[in-house]
This record gives sequence, structure tokens and C-alpha cells, in this order.
Amino acid sequence: MTDIVSLESLYKTYDGGVTALDGVTATFPAGSFTAVMGPSGSGKSTLLQCAAGLDRPTGGRVFIDGAELTATSDTAMTKFRRTRVGFVFQDYNLLPALTVEQNVVLPLRLAGRRADRLRVREILDRLGLGDRLGELPERLSGGQRQRVAIARALVAEPAVIFADEPTGALDLRSAREVLTLLRSIVHEHGRTVVMVTHDPVAAAYADSVLFLADGRLAGSLRAPTADAVAERLAHLGDRVGVAA
Repeated sequence: MTDIVSLESLYKTYDGGVTALDGVTATFPAGSFTAVMGPSGSGKSTLLQCAAGLDRPTGGRVFIDGAELTATSDTAMTKFRRTRVGFVFQDYNLLPALTVEQNVVLPLRLAGRRADRLRVREILDRLGLGDRLGELPERLSGGQRQRVAIARALVAEPAVIFADEPTGALDLRSAREVLTLLRSIVHEHGRTVVMVTHDPVAAAYADSVLFLADGRLAGSLRAPTADAVAERLAHLGDRVGVAA
């Protein structure tokens, strides 16, 4: 199975000597759904930001779809992200003055690419938003806004979608719908999703879980259940002195 994302000995140190990543090596295969978890301060958000090209690691290398992201200039990295990487964030990151359709095609416009309107509408139809193309985000529920964000992530045909706490702002029903949608994107459409989450129930929707503690890999779990994830997190919390 081809690895869509490869991280080689990633280090990230911030001013003041704080080490957020301490030699992390990991791979994310094509067509996989991986959750990244760990106690607060474990480095999981930093891992996502460095893997996605939103931040540059202090040391190590990042490969996405065979291209070394860390070997490019900041400008080239930005262009690469616009064409090969999709993002879903906790707070949706939708522009309030743009309609649903305009928000979805925004990455294509920023990349100087022409939007295929039929395909955009097909994606929105698939996500249950076909009748909301002209609506502004303020008229949508939280779950609907997150589905718009997922549609925006899909429209550029990215190699990988990075999701940072995508259900953190949603009620239980909407969270379940979004997680089911992410899982179907992987299993039915062959996409690759890497999701940072603090929620064992959310992690149980993934194919596997990668655990971090103190900026280092602290194990993994395949075919996770919420109970198994919670138990592993509790031990990680004991280890770093943080309650799970």
C-alpha cells in the first residue's frame, strides 16, 4: 500500500526551548483514516501542522504523495497545499460573506484553477447540501457548516485531508454525521484522512490511532474502540502527569 504521507524524524522546537516534536517518524497509507491522539501538550496539533505544511519543522522531512514538502520554499509550499492538501478545522473557517458554493470553490480560485460547477454541485449533493448552494454560513447549523468545510476540502482532489478536531464544536448527532461522512470518504472514495482529536468516540471511527506523549510516538492501535482508546489515553496521562 502506498504511503500518501511520510514523516521522517520530525523535530519542532519553539522559542524558549520548548520541544513540541521529538523525532517523530510515521506513515499514513493511501485510503486510510488515522486518528492522532495524546494528552494536552503532547504535540498532536504541531504534528498535523508540520505534516500539512502549515508550519515548518525544525528538523526532519515531510513527504506528501511522493513530494518532499520540507525541501520547498514557503511560496512553493503554499501552492502545493492549495492543490494537494485539504483541511477541515474545528471552527469551519468559512467566510461569512460568501455563499456555500463560493466557500467551496474558494481554494480553486486561490490556486488559479477553474471550478467545475457540475462537480462542485455533485459534491454538495452527496453531502446533503444540494439545496443550500446560495445560503450564507450563518443560516446553516454547525453540522452543515462542517459539511461545507469537507466539501471545500474535497473539491481540489487532494492527496490527503487533515482534520483538526473536526467535531469539537458540534453536538453529538452532528458529530456522528460528520465522522460517518469522513469514514465514507475514506472507505468508499479512497481518500486519506488524518484527524487530530481528543475524543475516544471520534477516534473509534478511524482505522487506526497514533498516540503521542511528550512530542514522541507512544504507540498505535488498529481497529480502535472507544473503550480501548480511553484506556490507552489514561495510561499516557499517567505517564506524562496529565489526567486523560
